[in-house]
Amino acid sequence: MLLTTLLLLPGAGALFLALLPGSRRSAVAATALIFSGLAFLCSLLLLAGFEQGTADMQFVQKIRWFDVAEFHVSYHVGIDGISLFLILLTTLLVPLVALSSLRVAQIRGYMICLLTLEVGMLGVFMAMDLVLFYLFWEVMLIPMYFLIGVWGGSQRIYAAVKFFLYTMVGSLLMLAAIITLYYANGAESFDFLQILARLEEGAIQLSPLKEQLLFWAFFLAFAIKVPLFPFHTWLPDAHVEAPTGGSVILAGVLLKMGTYGLLRFCLPLFPAASLQYATPICVLAVVGIIYGALVAMVQPDVKKLVAYSSVSHLGFVVLGIFMFNVEAMEGATLQMINHGISTGALFLLVGMIYERRHTRLIEDFGGLAHSMPHFSLLFMVITLSSIGLPGLNGFVGEFLVLQGTFLERPVFAAFAATGMILSAVYMLWMYQRVFFGEAKNPANRELSDLTATEIGVLIPLAILALWIGMQSSTFLRPMDSSIEKVVQRVQQVRDSQPVRVDNRGN
Repeated sequence: MLLTTLLLLPGAGALFLALLPGSRRSAVAATALIFSGLAFLCSLLLLAGFEQGTADMQFVQKIRWFDVAEFHVSYHVGIDGISLFLILLTTLLVPLVALSSLRVAQIRGYMICLLTLEVGMLGVFMAMDLVLFYLFWEVMLIPMYFLIGVWGGSQRIYAAVKFFLYTMVGSLLMLAAIITLYYANGAESFDFLQILARLEEGAIQLSPLKEQLLFWAFFLAFAIKVPLFPFHTWLPDAHVEAPTGGSVILAGVLLKMGTYGLLRFCLPLFPAASLQYATPICVLAVVGIIYGALVAMVQPDVKKLVAYSSVSHLGFVVLGIFMFNVEAMEGATLQMINHGISTGALFLLVGMIYERRHTRLIEDFGGLAHSMPHFSLLFMVITLSSIGLPGLNGFVGEFLVLQGTFLERPVFAAFAATGMILSAVYMLWMYQRVFFGEAKNPANRELSDLTATEIGVLIPLAILALWIGMQSSTFLRPMDSSIEKVVQRVQQVRDSQPVRVDNRGN
């Protein structure tokens, strides 16, 4: 019942806000903070009760949901080491976003969208029935569409529609693949674990062509969400036009739904196709790492720079997933969390300075370290986290990905490593231009430093960046068994078909 309670809390908050009489800002803000805060506390119970050393799903709840004609769908939820920290990241970011959005216009509608979005995101990481997964995947589209389209910038409608259409196209392909798998399972169930078990036993036989088509249907849906190069073009528009809270959730959680889907569904369900197409996918990942970094380097807008950095950083995650070894895949999973922390914090910081200056152009700043020392310090900590400084969270994830990649494909590791170098270049160059030098613009000399509320929003993320960097085993141990299970599934197929599929491309 714990997972169901966790799902119901933000949903109940959204419903309560919709029925709340009047529209007092303080009451709306308090309600959103209470329900999202309770969801975070509930997620801590998951962490406290999580059993390490097992790859089995935990906190499982399964109920027959509905039978329509010959379709049988169950409410089946559960988590393992792969989804545990993604749920914790989601429940942490939502109250922080709510706290940072207390001055937003039309606050009731904003908070309803935010809490509804949390339901969809949590459901994606819990769902073990493929139809249930698809429904939660679609649920999160609508509130994010409104967050961008109503509270976004001047081009918000264009960005919202582009985001919606890109994601919807991939979703429809995935739905077709889900229905195909259902009939391959004898029209018995959409249950992911049952379908996976029957595939492993050989009770479900997929021809090579059918497996490849199903793999690509799932893969394209997830690649668009990541977004993997060249499916990334919706992301900069969505980030730049979204309100600060929308950008934080988009970077911190929504993009991880794509990489999570690759790890949870594509590799276990379609291991032969995953092995067969690993090389071109890894090429796209490396291209995305370098391309995203180079484009970020020339951006005049700080928010757009951070948006393109996401393309680069998530390239590391995809690269690690398709190395099919424990080191790289654990690094990729940890990097999902790291990116949510560092990039989410960067978007919060950019939003805070935008509220004061109403501009995001780098050339409009300079010398902020003199007028905003606390802001400058926290921005530096998060910048160093993003570029992977040893001792902070970004280093651990990217180092493990590069280590695992070097074991399988040394050339790919060499090219990917340039992404870490380039990220230091564009992030530190941006920091230098924004914070150092003389404050030539009088407006920059009169800026107020961070408020207590803003510091309270940023400090938890800064602490997490340091904690993961110094005590990464705390986060890696719970995911060991789940990652090893996925690796074993792929390795068994590779060992049984050594000639047809070779991960090294020989």
